[in-house]
Amino acid sequence: MANKRARVEGGRGPLNNNGPLHARPLVALLDGRDCSIEMPILKDVATVAFCDAQSTTEIHEKVLNEAVGALMWHTITLTKDDLEKFKALRIIVRIGSGVDNIDVKAAGELGIAVCNVPGYGVEEVADTTLCLILNLYRRSFWLANMVRDGKKFTGPEQQVREAAQGCARIRGDTLGIVGLGRIGSAVALRAKAFGFNVIFYDPYLPDGIEKSLGVTRVYTLQDLLFQSDCVSLHCTLNEHNHHLINEYTLKQMRPGAFLVNTARGGLVDEAALASALREGRIRSAALDVHENEPFNVYQGPLKDAPNIMSTPHAAFYSDASCTELREMAASEIRRAIVGRIPDSLRNCVNKEYFMGASTGGNGFPEALNGPYFGTTAGGPNVAHQAPAHSTTGASSDGGGQPGRHSLHSGAPSQ
Repeated sequence: MANKRARVEGGRGPLNNNGPLHARPLVALLDGRDCSIEMPILKDVATVAFCDAQSTTEIHEKVLNEAVGALMWHTITLTKDDLEKFKALRIIVRIGSGVDNIDVKAAGELGIAVCNVPGYGVEEVADTTLCLILNLYRRSFWLANMVRDGKKFTGPEQQVREAAQGCARIRGDTLGIVGLGRIGSAVALRAKAFGFNVIFYDPYLPDGIEKSLGVTRVYTLQDLLFQSDCVSLHCTLNEHNHHLINEYTLKQMRPGAFLVNTARGGLVDEAALASALREGRIRSAALDVHENEPFNVYQGPLKDAPNIMSTPHAAFYSDASCTELREMAASEIRRAIVGRIPDSLRNCVNKEYFMGASTGGNGFPEALNGPYFGTTAGGPNVAHQAPAHSTTGASSDGGGQPGRHSLHSGAPSQ
């Protein structure tokens, strides 16, 4: 901790244009292997490594000691203790929008900027949300499974009525959206086209936003739950809204209402939801996110719950959105390397904690490195001195991307 604090408080301004170039910095993908999209963006300013780790105990010592930048998905968690293991880390970019798996306050106090990518996949998540809502209303998922399992419908009346029990008409029903950000707004516009009356609850938005979208605002969660035939969650997860949907709030929902969650698993108390589904108070639910991921249908409180549809945290995904997401994350790392932290960053989420710890003696934010980095010859660190075209130590995964190194615990390179 003492070494980290000395590093942060030392105050290092930008590299003088006439001074020597710094060594090529190390950037690590913590919980993945594929760096093929990131490499073209970063190869001229950094050496990119991958760790494929599920916790910091699996991250190689070289990354812990030398990495100045980190990219991460949602499958690894960085607590304060984890963050203190990194000796040179200056920026973390979450490949996604949620940062609930990072202690952003502790990172800021340690002089580590945390960034996310909030603008990607809006259409994909909104489309998926409507897909789930339509499945709940029309029970397409369950009917398709019946056909797949060999059930025969010989008559148009009794058998279909029994199989499709619970199907509902959409037009005229009320969709309640919790959180009217980018995705919530996109869902609202789509839902209106299907005939929903749309209401929303979001205490952080100024008055008047409802008029621009043609939706109705309510000012308490209780009002939204009471009025909604279907509730869809689109808010971030923080210490204030963990288990926002719990035994108490589920009882405030209309009997037979639907619930959809494509936001964060921790927003829903799964044990309480399972109980509400068994008792029929909630007609059915669709979850793309879960408290424990990857979700195991055979374990946990939802394993025997009826009328639930679960998907594997894939609402954000399309070929186009995934490429866009990774390009935006890598570009944020690049801005940190060639510019100033946090001034050059577009989506720093912990600036209020970071600014007090990371300003140098001149009162300006620290620079990660100089204004530009060419390849540097010499230096004791192979990962830092390797030219962009070098394949020395490159992983064979994905055809051996140039300059990409595997840094597993106990295996410096593969």
